[in-house]
Amino acid sequence: MALLDVSNITHSFGSTRAVDAARFAIERGEIVALMGANGAGKSTLVKILSGVFAADGGTIRLNGQPFLPRSPSEAARAGVVTVHQSTDLIGPAGLTVADVLLLNRFAERGTPFFVSRKSVRREAKAMLDAAGFSLPLDRDFGDISAADRQLVAIARALANKAELLILDEPTASLSGTESRRLFDVLLRLRAQGLAILYISHRTADLEAIADRALVMRGGRVVGSVSRPIDFSAAIEAMIGRRLDSARPDVRQATGPAVFEMRGTRLFSQSEAFDLSLHAGEVVAVTGVLGAGKSRLLAAIFGTTRLAGGDMLLNGRPYRPRSPGEAVAAGVAMAGEDRHRSSLMPDAWPGSSLAATISLPHLDKWYPHGFLLGGRERREAEKAISRLGIKAAGPQASIWTLSGGNQQKAVIARWEAEPCPLLLLDEPFQGVDVGARQDIIKAIRARSDRATLIATSDPEEAYEVADRILTMDHHVLRPIAGNKTISAAIEGISA
Repeated sequence: MALLDVSNITHSFGSTRAVDAARFAIERGEIVALMGANGAGKSTLVKILSGVFAADGGTIRLNGQPFLPRSPSEAARAGVVTVHQSTDLIGPAGLTVADVLLLNRFAERGTPFFVSRKSVRREAKAMLDAAGFSLPLDRDFGDISAADRQLVAIARALANKAELLILDEPTASLSGTESRRLFDVLLRLRAQGLAILYISHRTADLEAIADRALVMRGGRVVGSVSRPIDFSAAIEAMIGRRLDSARPDVRQATGPAVFEMRGTRLFSQSEAFDLSLHAGEVVAVTGVLGAGKSRLLAAIFGTTRLAGGDMLLNGRPYRPRSPGEAVAAGVAMAGEDRHRSSLMPDAWPGSSLAATISLPHLDKWYPHGFLLGGRERREAEKAISRLGIKAAGPQASIWTLSGGNQQKAVIARWEAEPCPLLLLDEPFQGVDVGARQDIIKAIRARSDRATLIATSDPEEAYEVADRILTMDHHVLRPIAGNKTISAAIEGISA
């Protein structure tokens, strides 16, 4: 008898059928990958299994018994625990990492009203040790990185002793070392009989640990591929067409530099480096987590300060004191965590697709509070057409869109006005291969600007960039040869 048996599950949002007669089973002690393009129904299916949504039809059985959770906590008590891609709701700033790890324990009946700091640290450390993670227990949760927040979420989920663990893009913000450590934990849990439903757009992840892959398209499970997984066949089933994953035609930089960094130091003790970017050029910076990629972009965008060196934009001195000054100068940026840095909360008026695109352009598009000729709506309609955004229309809530379509909207924001320099921090995080190709096409279509991309994935760098650089210990270095993905990987490992 299968641990989980899903039969003909359906769920609709109005006239849109998000999950359409989905059928599959998961056995104990196996890791099943769930693949599908953004909008294929993966998130809705996971929310049904998590108790966020109720199925409109069909049946779900867990251990042979009907499984109809009415909330995530009820699903967790039954043995199904989900770790979502966004970690915003895991815990608030102001609590320590140890506190956030034990939030579920604090809410349990019978928990003493007073607990000692020593006991909290002891229990939290035991949870991290069991997961194989190392985190600063006394650090403010609001101050740790996205990668560390993900580790907290996973460790807390593992502590619930689930029978089925659902992981949604768990390595999206993790370094290679952290990912391998997570894989070791998951393989050990699989050997102990835990079933794992693993959602990821990274084929390297799935190749490393998945026993088989389920493929979704249009709300249906359209295929199941056993190990060794034929990813070419799986991706074709996922997007309904062949995918050309060849490296783009590399363009040679010509003309004067749009942006320059001279004698740059990210920290006073780090080595100095130079950087030059030209119009029409896409440059990717790759390297391990913590190497300095995000800090480099943050310094260019005015959210942190350089320790030394000069910056030039179109030949003129450039040293922004804030993101507002950077945007005014013509420098745009899409941050690493779009949920925290680029999207307005769902309850706010600015949470529509159109408002998401117009947000940094309000002074131009809303002079004296009046919208000029429907500019906001027109730009949203152009973005829907140009980037292939799947949305009901310009006024659709950004939070009803899949992760890939949200990211397209963030990219469209900076397509709407000219800018000589576009900065993208992990732009393909949580984006499927189909949406990734749409975004790459849009990025490379612009010849009037330079684009600098920070990515931890050398495959992504290889697919999008004319030039690949590696960052190591806060120093930017060229990759010898710079022609193959293996060179990029060697550059990171060096």
